[in-house]
Amino acid sequence: MKIIGIDPGTATTGYGVIETPFLNPRSKPSKLKGNKNTKTTDNFSCIKYGLIKTASKLPMAERLLKIHTELEKLINEYRPDAIAVENVYFFKNLKTALPVSQAKGVILLEAAKKRIPVYEFTPLQVKMAITGYGRAEKKQLQEMIKILLRLNEIPSPDDAADALGIAVCCALGIK
Repeated sequence: MKIIGIDPGTATTGYGVIETPFLNPRSKPSKLKGNKNTKTTDNFSCIKYGLIKTASKLPMAERLLKIHTELEKLINEYRPDAIAVENVYFFKNLKTALPVSQAKGVILLEAAKKRIPVYEFTPLQVKMAITGYGRAEKKQLQEMIKILLRLNEIPSPDDAADALGIAVCCALGIK
């Protein structure tokens, strides 16, 4: 199963593509490699991660179009079985919350057009799933993502690392 994790934003949208043998991101863990009802780090692989960047001088409509176009390319290339997106329930600044919501809308629309199921996770859920502690520091989360995906270094930039965490959270079947 391939999952694209997405951390939406209009300046930068982080993405991470992972693969896992699990058939359903909402299913309970299955027996693999002799482990009873546990998922081991051998069960995840990182395919690609990065950013979709847009120029701040562009009108919002053009920025959203670029996010759409780049996401469409990712979906066509990797053919994911699911898309996992960060869901922010509260915000500190309305000026940033609205553009993030617009970018998320573009992502949800593209997933619906391609008939790909979407799973949404709050930052708290992602941190809890990856580190076991919902208030974990970003550095802790990034280190665990590095370990789970057997990467040589912490994924960078932060938005891409967050996207990988969202994808792993989905693969773990967190509700």
